[in-house]
Amino acid sequence: MFEGQPKGLYALALANTGERFGYYTMLAIFTLFLQAKFGYTAAETSEIFSTFLAGVYFTPLIGGWLADKFGYGKMVTTGVFVMFFGYLLLSIPAGNDIAKWMMFGALTMIALGTGLFKGNLQVMVGNLYDAPEYRSKRDSAFSIFYMAINIGALYAPTMATEITNWMLAKSNLTYDGQIPALAHQFQNGTITPEGSQLLESLKVAQNFAGDTASFCSTYIDKLGEAYNYGFGVACISLIISIIIYYAFRSTFKHADVNTKQANANKSTQQAATSEELTPAETKQRIIALCLVFAVVIFFWMAFHQNGLTMTFFARDYTAHSAEGLDRLGFSVWNLTLLIVLVYAGFSFFQSKISKSKTISGIVAVAVIILLGVNYSTMDATLPILPQIFQQFNPFFVVALTPVSLAVFSSLAKAGKEPSAPRKIAFGMLIAAIGFAILAMGSMGLPTPSEVEANGISSSQLVSPNWLISTYLVLTFAELLLSPMGISFVSKVAPPKYKGLMMGGWFVATAIGNFLTVIPALLWGDMSLTIVWGVLVVLCVLSFLFIFSLMKRLEKVA
Repeated sequence: MFEGQPKGLYALALANTGERFGYYTMLAIFTLFLQAKFGYTAAETSEIFSTFLAGVYFTPLIGGWLADKFGYGKMVTTGVFVMFFGYLLLSIPAGNDIAKWMMFGALTMIALGTGLFKGNLQVMVGNLYDAPEYRSKRDSAFSIFYMAINIGALYAPTMATEITNWMLAKSNLTYDGQIPALAHQFQNGTITPEGSQLLESLKVAQNFAGDTASFCSTYIDKLGEAYNYGFGVACISLIISIIIYYAFRSTFKHADVNTKQANANKSTQQAATSEELTPAETKQRIIALCLVFAVVIFFWMAFHQNGLTMTFFARDYTAHSAEGLDRLGFSVWNLTLLIVLVYAGFSFFQSKISKSKTISGIVAVAVIILLGVNYSTMDATLPILPQIFQQFNPFFVVALTPVSLAVFSSLAKAGKEPSAPRKIAFGMLIAAIGFAILAMGSMGLPTPSEVEANGISSSQLVSPNWLISTYLVLTFAELLLSPMGISFVSKVAPPKYKGLMMGGWFVATAIGNFLTVIPALLWGDMSLTIVWGVLVVLCVLSFLFIFSLMKRLEKVA
């Protein structure tokens, strides 16, 4: 998996890890912030969220076009600085009217900065593998790169949770997901008698001495401020990211060359190995890429419900605490130990040297002992905040990447490895299964409108395992689709359009992200099984569409 990879891969991957840690810390709490701070409805929140995500993934098209003209490295560096000022603006507490303008300005800067940074960094990774000695390692390289992204994402929800709890504790408050909506209803006079009674009981549970009006304004202000501090984490992570980028630039500097620069310096390796295509071949490749882009739109529409309706589901319908073995999964440090255990196991079975096997075995045993100690010392009941569920997807990505690579390596040796388009198709089918699980877990639950007005009894809250299982299945889909899709673009894109085509991948993602609003608009009077059912149907249709075009796509793969 890691053997024989160029050093530049790890430098670029670590730089991306830092940036993604900040981004996912922000994203873990963003929709919660919108509703807690401003009292936005689910529909209003989803429109802002989907538009922002669309901007984040559309702007790489502009970033790729600029990089094809001026260079990838210049755009990456510029992007970091633009993002930094966006996150800084988002982290400053302010009154509602000013805070809204600051927020929209910050989101614009973050989207633009990401557009300059994200796609161009990935193009440089692809350029490392244009050299003949590395070409066979391209798919595994993007799997490693994708794993590094998810290492940053793994720790982000915990960081957001710890900051939220810390800031609320300073005001002698604790998190309760029901309070913000009820507080805003009280302030605007739309609260029902049942809601008013529930709010009063929640105020008592918080040991708040003042009246209800004071409680509502205090809780909203303090929770909003806690989220502001969470956004500030991204500023620190970006500083670390740019330090890594420049400290190890020598390992990937040769990959920071676009076609224009390569043609101006024919002595470079990239110019020597550049691929010449006829206009017909160029057209054929672009059409194939556009067909793949059309399919992945619906994957990202479904997948990025993790920060929207799936977070709403975690807040409103999922048990607010974990018991038994479930507690292990809600500590990121235990998840880290489980990752170490997986890698130690792989090392044990794949190592050909007895010394390596012994070390791997010792590490595995030590991890099992530590997990046992952690489990025995944990509180019997562990509180759960809704954003913490977002750590399961990156955990599964990091833990399952070696499994995925081992399976496909074995299939490749047997001459049976599926093509990248075929992997993408199967990814869509597996995504449908993931949301079918969530649909089953939602049967018999009240609608979101009913929960918002009257609350939900603890007896109706579902097990966290429904969401965790969904995240597990969606991760299998993601591993088949996302790193393989990026690798496919890097491999198939005509050389002079590499930046633009990588931008095209992100535009498809942007459209999918914008369409995340559709399930969220159904989040109200509609049954939850119908909300998730819409995503199941769209994923199945996408699977059938890409399979109908398989011969055409595999021709250029």
